[in-house]
Amino acid sequence: MTSTQFVSSMNETFFRPTFYISGLYNIPHAKYYYVFLCFVYAVTVLGNSFIMGTIYLAQSLHTAKYIAVFNLAFSDLCGSSALVPKLLDMFLFDNQYISYGACLANMFFVYCFMTLQSLTLLALAYDRLVAICFPLRYHAVVTKTAMSLIIGIMWIVSVTVNALLVSLVTRLSFCRSTTVNSYFCDHGPIYKLACNDKSINSVMGYVCTAALLYIPLILITISYVCIGVALRKIARGGEQIKAMKTCTSHIILVALFYVPIISIYTAALTTSIDTNIRIINTALTQTIPPMLNPIIYTLKTEEVMQSIKVLYKRSKMKSYAYDFLWKKYIFCDLFF
Repeated sequence: MTSTQFVSSMNETFFRPTFYISGLYNIPHAKYYYVFLCFVYAVTVLGNSFIMGTIYLAQSLHTAKYIAVFNLAFSDLCGSSALVPKLLDMFLFDNQYISYGACLANMFFVYCFMTLQSLTLLALAYDRLVAICFPLRYHAVVTKTAMSLIIGIMWIVSVTVNALLVSLVTRLSFCRSTTVNSYFCDHGPIYKLACNDKSINSVMGYVCTAALLYIPLILITISYVCIGVALRKIARGGEQIKAMKTCTSHIILVALFYVPIISIYTAALTTSIDTNIRIINTALTQTIPPMLNPIIYTLKTEEVMQSIKVLYKRSKMKSYAYDFLWKKYIFCDLFF
């Protein structure tokens, strides 16, 4: 190797390394865990595709609220697709090395769709807040145009913030270990491997976590405090229960998404967590909620169940009509 080739090779290693994603370490039968995630991903794809198709086909669900629900299902589907297939490729087929560019792309898409999930839950909380606290103004305030604008702003915020987060990684130099102690190209474990100043990456990580996870959760909590106060003013208990039923699906989704991930992030700030425990818990918090969200919205929301029944009856009637026309065609062909 010539001196020029050697310098070029050193520069490539120094600035644009190939990362090694470690995954679970020294755990027997770890592949069964990844097979389980494969099953979770399959259910996630089917469930979210079903809920998106139902919202698209059912005219009764073409409302502001279900624009946000559709966006949540789309974010769940894309977020799981950004994470799980690559994870399975790495750990079931032993392809744990990932190029620098592919790693940054993986980081961007995983975080971008996780951010959208968080912000969409906040948009749904806003929908419930207006519906219960200001019922007479709901249809004037929460219009399809207004919700589409909110969703559009959320996309811009998510893409911009996460693009900035990832772009700051490009200023880092990796001259020592390139082993990432995670199950994907995780921002924290990657920037901590850098040799040069990484303080701005650390600050950006904390700011993004606070702005995109903690603050939405706080605002959602405040919205439900306001909803609780409004419900206390309703005299009849039956009306209170009816109003709360419209919130149960959203409350379950919020608990599924925020409680596990906030718990892990908060625990990481206060104490040292074993890498394997962190990987298992974080992977489950990023894959289980997207799988359960469409199931919860299907089973817990009367509007969706009613729309599914209508679509089923419509498809059955079409099937009978096609069957009748086919039999009529065969009959005419035989006798005429």
